[in-house]
Amino acid sequence: MEMTPTLSMGYVRAVFEASGTGETEAREALAEAGVSPALLQHAGARVTEEQFAALYRALVRRRDDEMLRFYSRPLRPGALKFTCLSLMDARNLQVALHRWTLFLRMLQDDFRLDVGVQDGWCRIALLRCEGAPPPSAVGDDLMLKLVHGVCSWLVGRKLPLERVDFAFSAPGFAEEYQSLYPGPVRFGQPVSALYLDATWLELPLRRSAHELPEFLRRAPEGWMFAEFRHERLSQLVRGHLSEHLLHGATAEAAARALNLSLRTLHRRLADEGTSFQRIKDELRRDLAVQKLTRTRESIASIGAELGFDSAASFHRAFRLWTGQTPGAYRQAGEAVGA
Repeated sequence: MEMTPTLSMGYVRAVFEASGTGETEAREALAEAGVSPALLQHAGARVTEEQFAALYRALVRRRDDEMLRFYSRPLRPGALKFTCLSLMDARNLQVALHRWTLFLRMLQDDFRLDVGVQDGWCRIALLRCEGAPPPSAVGDDLMLKLVHGVCSWLVGRKLPLERVDFAFSAPGFAEEYQSLYPGPVRFGQPVSALYLDATWLELPLRRSAHELPEFLRRAPEGWMFAEFRHERLSQLVRGHLSEHLLHGATAEAAARALNLSLRTLHRRLADEGTSFQRIKDELRRDLAVQKLTRTRESIASIGAELGFDSAASFHRAFRLWTGQTPGAYRQAGEAVGA
């Protein structure tokens, strides 16, 4: 099973709130995405990348807006398709981004996309237009995810980010951003922006029109979450653990594999605001959620695969992570598909 992170129900609730989705409509969209609406009431509940992507697509249809009514003017379904088509024959990423700034000016009144280069870094920023309403946190977040996702797809590789800034305070689910972006995230900044090495702007575009329908069909799946092949140590540790969860899933083994001393491993993880045990627990939580929602494996078997020495210890850990037992979590998902 391909390993992807999961997303908190707190983030999902923020999407509903920012998009003006009512309770009945939210429950219908969740059910369509294969997520039990009952999980909305559980602070520790999680959704998989696949489920979130299906939920997002369900909301696009209901809101008739590819950005879910986060902004004053809706981006009607088809806007992303024609945006991509307008970019694809650009000679490199810099030209494509310049075209995107012009295209968005015809579609948006709340912000403009600003691309600038200074001291070897490229800043891709969302600059608020005069008189525009304040942005929602998930609105700016998902717009930047869209920009990063489309640019990465156009050049055929996930573009590494130097950092990500947001012009809003850290939300209650701020820890989710470690999985969402391949780079450090800062809140409370003057503008919401992505920063990357300016040399990436010279990359040629590698996509053709016949590849676009599949990209659009799956969006935002595939680029909603960051890949784990980037330089943040926490992501490298998680990648190591995903391959050695049953054997060698210790801090000492991870330090050896990453050519670090144990002390350095712990110090650098602390600098990133996490710890070895937290990364291990989050990995096991995400794997457990995916196996409970995607497979028919027994709960005892899942617990053993995740390295728990007994079914009871797995039950205790899962309840601590999500507020529910593994069995209750699985039954909630099955009730949707029944």
